[in-house]
Amino acid sequence: MKMAPNPFLAAIRAGRPQIGLWISLSHNYTAEVVAGAGYDWLLVDMEHTPSDLATVLGQLQAIAAHGSTALVRPPWNDTVMVKRLLDMGAPGLLFPMVQSVQEAQAAVAACRYPPQGVRGVAGSIRANNFGRITDYYAKAGDETAVLVQVETRMAVAQALEIGQVAGVDGVFFGPADIAADMGLLGKHMSQEVWDLILPAARKLMDAGIPVGTLVTDPVFAAKLLSDGFTFVACGTDTNLLAKGADALLAQMRAATEREDT
Repeated sequence: MKMAPNPFLAAIRAGRPQIGLWISLSHNYTAEVVAGAGYDWLLVDMEHTPSDLATVLGQLQAIAAHGSTALVRPPWNDTVMVKRLLDMGAPGLLFPMVQSVQEAQAAVAACRYPPQGVRGVAGSIRANNFGRITDYYAKAGDETAVLVQVETRMAVAQALEIGQVAGVDGVFFGPADIAADMGLLGKHMSQEVWDLILPAARKLMDAGIPVGTLVTDPVFAAKLLSDGFTFVACGTDTNLLAKGADALLAQMRAATEREDT
């Protein structure tokens, strides 16, 4: 058995826009619900959720049957955590809070076997279909998406250099943390934030480096894709559930109030 190409990586390398959704509900059942929708990629988050390795494994298994590429955001740029997530079969990782070229290099090294990196070698693991994928060790480095997240003004200023690190497949702008770093906590859609992000993103695009982000405004998300962003998440499962629940209750209360009058 040969290793299958990573469809998300193939798409962003070819410049084909990829629509994503954030997975923050730490359970395989809810992951399966949204996986059936057909998003190009789903981001299983460990940084801001109660997820652990066992819940992430269940989420990866639930998503696998539906065709979306399941990326994972580890809680930190940690070599040991990266090793375990890759052995579990995560086809790509989004590293949070990458602040420098050196940190981007460390992220890449954690995803590569020696001598190119420092990833530990295991035998029968989910990533190689328990030893059945015969070319896994030769192909894993090229088929694992390494995405790095810039989330401060300092990182945005170095975004091009970070994106040019060998082995980095894309740069992801985190508007919420960038806004906080600018003294605009909770105002990540403000013009000042995007006035900082967009010129840095354009430099990356001009250099042929894929650029991504997360925004929960679908109109703005679509505009970013049309303007050259390659991978954009347009919502989160928690937000969809909360807004859907709120909207349904408001509809019911309005209907019952009309009946009472």
